[in-house]
Amino acid sequence: MLESLSSLELLLAALIIIVAFFVRGIAGFGSGLIAIPLLAQMLPLSVVVPLVGLLDYLASTSHGVKHRQAISWGDIVPLLPFTFAGVLTALYLFHTLDAELLRKALGGFIVLYALYTLLSSGPGFYGSRWWAVPGGALGGLIGTLFGTGGPFYVIYLRLRHLQKDAFRATIAIVFLIDGGSRIIGYFFSGFYTGDTMYLLAAALPIMVIGMYIGGHIHTSISQQTFQRGIGLLLVGSGLALLLR
Repeated sequence: MLESLSSLELLLAALIIIVAFFVRGIAGFGSGLIAIPLLAQMLPLSVVVPLVGLLDYLASTSHGVKHRQAISWGDIVPLLPFTFAGVLTALYLFHTLDAELLRKALGGFIVLYALYTLLSSGPGFYGSRWWAVPGGALGGLIGTLFGTGGPFYVIYLRLRHLQKDAFRATIAIVFLIDGGSRIIGYFFSGFYTGDTMYLLAAALPIMVIGMYIGGHIHTSISQQTFQRGIGLLLVGSGLALLLR
């Protein structure tokens, strides 16, 4: 599949992966939101989503969970049945929906989420664990279809008002469980072909470079400025998919 890409496209793909995992190295999430819509300009979603999903899972595993005692299992357990239901629904839709429709839907979702990050200061009220129903279902569904289900889990856990250490430890476990279930689903659905694994081997060292730089850089940019910059990037990539 790499042979179908020009030298410029290969260079752009490498740059996209470095930037995506550089952001993940700084913020702890967000690589899929950046990499998937941009890589989808060059490769089919049925290749890009499983590929980035596996890269994300390897990144999450390499980070590990530093504060295991802070994990809020009481907020994770209600998510699981709805997450798995969303994953199974998305695997069915992956095989039945038109690729062009999926790409347009991804573009629309990315633009809407980007506008949310630009305009919202985050949930200000306390939410019950019943919010696990839409959070888990949408996280599993959107995550499996587009590799970008993380925002729904983040919103749910922010509604639960977890402390900083508890939030980081809990979201890491959620990503590992969600990512693991999606990878198993992709594998048994036949998405991990020889071409995909070849792309993974080529992308893995590039991902490591981006993660390393992002994890070790000390930036003076405020969190708000950083978030708005990512939001503007997402608006551009989402519109590119819609207008393609």
